[in-house]
Amino acid sequence: MTGDAAAGPTEWQAGEPVGVGPWEGPWPEGERYDPELLAEGDTRNVVDAYRYWTREAIVADIDSRRHPFHVAIENFAHDANIGTVVRTANAFAAAAVHIVGRRRWNRRGAMVTDRYQHLMHHDTVDELMAWAREQGIAVVAVDNTPGSVPIETADLPRECVLLFGQEGPGVSETAQLRADLTVSIAQFGSTRSINAGVAAGIAMHAWIRQHADLTQAW
Repeated sequence: MTGDAAAGPTEWQAGEPVGVGPWEGPWPEGERYDPELLAEGDTRNVVDAYRYWTREAIVADIDSRRHPFHVAIENFAHDANIGTVVRTANAFAAAAVHIVGRRRWNRRGAMVTDRYQHLMHHDTVDELMAWAREQGIAVVAVDNTPGSVPIETADLPRECVLLFGQEGPGVSETAQLRADLTVSIAQFGSTRSINAGVAAGIAMHAWIRQHADLTQAW
């Protein structure tokens, strides 16, 4: 790949290998470039604009334009959706992902995006709520419960924590009682609920539609 090569947003094109080979021609200058990647190629799951960059440079660049919403997910029974939530939060440049409960979680679904996404841990819902209050950030629970507001019509706070429960039981009672707002996702079929990872993606995109500067998207 050369410096003037046409670069799309990602490398996910049918029939083409993932990533790029060694840099062709004189190496670019700058601390953001990783000499090992320039020499051997870059097959990481990153957009083309970050090809050959060091991890630290990528994180710093995302930090310069992260959105002021956070994502939290309860993890009291090893929820398998956390990896998907982390990957989606990275795609939308969330400020941080908060794991509530168990520290251990299945990182496979994150597709290594956890290396570029800020993660925080809270032992209990009370700890998460205390952190949010200290930061002056509203907590928005996402669950289809009585009294919830449709997310399709809700005004989501610009600075907020989108809180998701575990697959099955949903948001815990403690979280629902202490949240500033509970929103639901409209459903029209027979299932009682949708996958927690899918729900997180829908909710994050609802925030993006209301608050993000779309001219900054890849």
